[in-house]
Formats: sequence, structure tokens, C-alpha cells
Amino acid sequence: MRRRRALLACGLLIVATGCTAGPRDSGFGQVESVAADRAAMQLRWSRATPPDETIGGMVRSMLQGDLTADEAVQIALLNNLSLQATYEELGIAHGELIQASLLSNPTLFGEVRFPGRPRIPFEVDFTQSFLDLLLLPLRKRVAEAQFDATRLRVSDEVLELAAQTRAAYYEAQAAQQVVEMRTTVVEAVDASADVADRMRAAGNITELDLANEQAQRQRAKLELATSEADWLDRREHLNGLMGLWGPDTQWSIAGRLLDIPDSEIGPVGLERLAMEQRLDLAAARREIEATAARVGLTNVATIIPQFVVAGHYEREPEGVGTAGPSLEISIPLFNQGQAVSASGAARLRQAQDRYAALAVAIRTEVRRARNRMWAARRRALYYRDAVLPLQQRIVEQSQLQYNAMQIGVFQLLQARQAQVSAGREYIETLRDYWVARAELERAVGGRLSGRAPAEHDHHAKAEPAAQEGAHHH
Repeated sequence: MRRRRALLACGLLIVATGCTAGPRDSGFGQVESVAADRAAMQLRWSRATPPDETIGGMVRSMLQGDLTADEAVQIALLNNLSLQATYEELGIAHGELIQASLLSNPTLFGEVRFPGRPRIPFEVDFTQSFLDLLLLPLRKRVAEAQFDATRLRVSDEVLELAAQTRAAYYEAQAAQQVVEMRTTVVEAVDASADVADRMRAAGNITELDLANEQAQRQRAKLELATSEADWLDRREHLNGLMGLWGPDTQWSIAGRLLDIPDSEIGPVGLERLAMEQRLDLAAARREIEATAARVGLTNVATIIPQFVVAGHYEREPEGVGTAGPSLEISIPLFNQGQAVSASGAARLRQAQDRYAALAVAIRTEVRRARNRMWAARRRALYYRDAVLPLQQRIVEQSQLQYNAMQIGVFQLLQARQAQVSAGREYIETLRDYWVARAELERAVGGRLSGRAPAEHDHHAKAEPAAQEGAHHH
């Protein structure tokens, strides 16, 4: 009796241990920590609960004023429904972890035979797989590795959405600035065309000159319409990432892109940092561990024969009852697990190859983003320090010559249009820089603002030479 109670207590302890396996929040707390540490953002997971009014109030509050890049990212992480669906992967993996920690249910078999004299005969069998108990630790190890991989992938999806939203914000912000610049160009060419109309009516210019001015006006208006369509498209893309619809889409964006920072992150150590920080790479590493554990589990299961321990009780028609244990063992005569072992080894090699391929792809992604960022930085600095000041001097000199009646109003307006066009091109280079910087942050797996510039002095010396040749591109 004491042995039976001890066995029962052990069984209950195993079941209870399995039921409490894994974190109670399904690992979401660790995902929140990643978002706070690497993106300085908050997260929420709505698990079949009423909408959180506090979160809704935060979103509406951020939409009241001019939307900043950080606010757009925060809204996306709080409000994007696709991200909410991704969080459910945590619940699924947590459930599988709990399931792997549980023993399979025992089987109870009963049989009654009629008629029976002087008593009704019956028999009862109680069976339990002993191999299931033996493989429980290995099965749990596989599920734990799989759960960790899922948690890392979900965390990586959070950083991916943050990077996409930040890049989309910069693109929308630049598109709005281009609309403003092209509006200024349209106003300038309208003024030039009006002057041309009056001068043609007075007979001071030819019909060809008037046609050229009118054609320039039409081109400017078409370019403005194109820019407005691009601005609306990029705005809607940002709305989709932030999960906004209805009245919430009527937000305004901060008007100007930030200028190029004085210091810059150097290229040294970025690839190593990505290898340390990228969560999708860490998830692939845990996938290898899960696959290896699964292969080990399969090999053990094929080596050890399946055997079932059972207890049997039977009462004969004469009323005599018999009881005793029984044992059922499978004989690995035909299927010895060779195919399963070979398949498992192939899956392990596949996971290892995918990990190596992902590491190479991440390194390439880091280098490409770094190169794009530095190239955009050099172009933007060249526009800011050389092209824009030159266009400003041209406008000033054109104004002086116009005041002295040495040039006509058309030449003055053309100088102003060229200045506006150079400003538009500068905005586009600024956009390229900030988008590339967001992509580089994504590539290394975290924000770059906190890192010291590793080789700022080296690149600061290299930039003037690059700027001198920028006009050749």
C-alpha cells in the first residue's frame, strides 16, 4: 500500500511539474524587455480582453500634435494587429511546451460477458507506456528549445516592425517636404508664365518664348501632382503600419527631416555586433538545438523497444478472481528506425546550413546598409555645404543683375527654380540617409544612437575627397 501511494505521489508530482512548465506570461515579458532595451518602446498584448482604454488614450494623445518618428514607431508597436497575431505564437509555443511536459494518459480497458453463472464474468486492464515516462525529459528539452526560438522570432518581428515604421515615417516626411517644394516651384512658374503672357501681349517676346514658359508651367504642375500622389501613398503605408483607420488617419507629420548629425557611427565592429544582437540568428541557433534534441529523442525511441506495463484483473463465471501484471514489448524486427534517423540527421544538417546562410545574409545586409548610409551622408553634406550655398549665391547675383536691368525676369525666376530644385534634391538625400540609417539599425539588431563613433575621425578625413568628386556622379 505504501509503494502504491508513493508511485501515485510521484505521478502527481510529474503532472504538476508539467502543468507549471514555462513562464506564466508565455514569454511576453522577455519580448517587452527586448523592445524596451533595443527600441525604447512599450508593448501590449491583447489576449481576448476588452480594448485597453489606456492604450487607446496614449495613441490618440500622440496623434494630436505633429507626429514624430518615435511616436509613429510607438503607435505601431501598440496598435498593429498583425503584430498582435504574431504574439499568439508565444501562446501556441507555450502550450506545446506544457504538452511536452505531460505524461500520456493511461488506458483503462474493461470487458463484461453475458450470460454468466453463478456470477457475471468480467475483466479489467490498466495500461501505461513506460517509454513515455522515460522520454519525458528529452521531449521537454525539445519543447523548451522550440519555445525559446519562437520567443526570439517574435522579438525579432517587433524590431522589424519598428524599423519598417521608422523608415516609412522618414519617407512620408520627405514626400511632404517635396510637395511643399514643388508647390513653391509651381508658384514661381505661374508668376513667370503670367509675366510672359503680358510681355507677349506687349510684343516684347516671341510666341516660342511664351510656349516654352507655358510648357514649363505644365511640367511643374504635373510634377506637383506626382509628388502629391506619392505623399498620399506613403502616408497610407504609414497608416497601415500604425494600424490606423477612420478619423485616426487625420494626423499631421513634423514638417522637416532632421539634418545630418555631426558625428557618425563608424563601420568597425558592426558585423560582429549584428552576430551578437540579431534575434533571428539567435532563433536559428535555438532551432538547431531543438532539432538536435529531437534527433536524439528519435534515436533513443528507436533504440529502446516500445513496452507497456499493465495491470490485469479478471473474474471467472464461477466467481474466482485473478489479478496480475502484464508487459507488452515491441520487437524491432522489420523497422529499426534507420529511415527516421537518416531523416533526422538531414534535418539537423539543414538547420545548420540555414543558420550559416542567415549569418552570411546578415553580414551582407549590414555592409549594404552601412554603404548606403555613408553614401547618402556624403551626398547630403555635399548638397548642404556646396550645392545649396552656390545656388543661393546665384540667386543673389541674379537679383542684383535684375535690379540693374542686366537680365530679365525670366532669368531671375529660372535661378529661383534651380534653387528650389536643389533644395528638393537635398531633401531626397536626407531621406535616403535616414532610411538607410533605420535599415542599418535593423541590420545590427538595435538602435545605434548609444554607440560611440568607432572611426569618425577616419571618415571625417575621407569625406572632403568624396565631396569633391560628388559632382561627377
